Amino acid sequence: MAKEIKTVGVLTSGGDAPGMNAAIRAVVREALVKGLKVKGIKRGYAGLLQEEIIDMEARSVSDTIQRGGTILQTARCMEFVTEEGQKKGAEICKKHGIDGVIVIGGDGSFKGAQKLAALGINTIALPGTIDLDIACTEYTIGFDTAVNTAMEAIDKVRDTSTSHERCSIIEVMGRGAGYIALWTGIANGAEDILLPERYDYDEQRLVNNIIANKKRGKQHHIIINAEGIGHSASMARRIEAATGVETRATILGHMQRGGSPTCKDRVYASIMGALAVDLLCQGKSNRVVGYRHGDFVDFDIDEALAMKKEISEYQFEVCENLSK
Repeated sequence: MAKEIKTVGVLTSGGDAPGMNAAIRAVVREALVKGLKVKGIKRGYAGLLQEEIIDMEARSVSDTIQRGGTILQTARCMEFVTEEGQKKGAEICKKHGIDGVIVIGGDGSFKGAQKLAALGINTIALPGTIDLDIACTEYTIGFDTAVNTAMEAIDKVRDTSTSHERCSIIEVMGRGAGYIALWTGIANGAEDILLPERYDYDEQRLVNNIIANKKRGKQHHIIINAEGIGHSASMARRIEAATGVETRATILGHMQRGGSPTCKDRVYASIMGALAVDLLCQGKSNRVVGYRHGDFVDFDIDEALAMKKEISEYQFEVCENLSK
């Protein structure tokens, strides 16, 4: 028999992502429509262990859908990695009458949700990360906003790079995944795109490209470098020494996490948040909400964590061809 859900808890964990507030808002409003109580858990799993738990009503999420970051705040919590911390978290949920928890975050957050589910707390996870590195879904909350923020910043760097006839190495976020680099590299017409999934550390190839483009009269050279490769400043020094072309490194950094979410991040996050509540009401637990082939679906967390995500051969080929 499905477990009856009366009170839903919602938390955001790990790195913040634009659109998290839209998801929180949807969770709160969908739950209230279904006659459930909602409790917001502040600062992720760390806040759960500290019992930073608040009652949420419709007005708690008014005027939040357009805001970046997360109104519930977020944190990383090493204590929750331990068995003792997980048991404490489950007991605190029971103490506050929380029957089900909706976790918005990345794969590390999913592991925490998995542990809560094993301890009797129904859990549903939403993919909230700008990195797009969760294998079970083609969309993650925050990626669209982050990639558009990076794209606009790179356009601006290109302007000044052209004026000074420079090479610019622009480092974007993504941890060990190259999706932000791939998308901005194509969208910004970069001359070279360095992806952690593919990069062979052949800087001589970059040097040769810069020299060849300079001879053809090219007034700039844009290299998009993924965070998973890094070392943009030292790379810039080596390339300038080898080519004689002034080379600057720009690390876009955490600006990619902030800002008002795009329409896509607001709408998709809202649908995912509402679906998470519906899944809890159906008695489901240990599930991840995803987006695949034009539809919103759910997966077992164990299955989702076991999946691997790679940049396809075709995407890489397009990336190479368009940067020539």
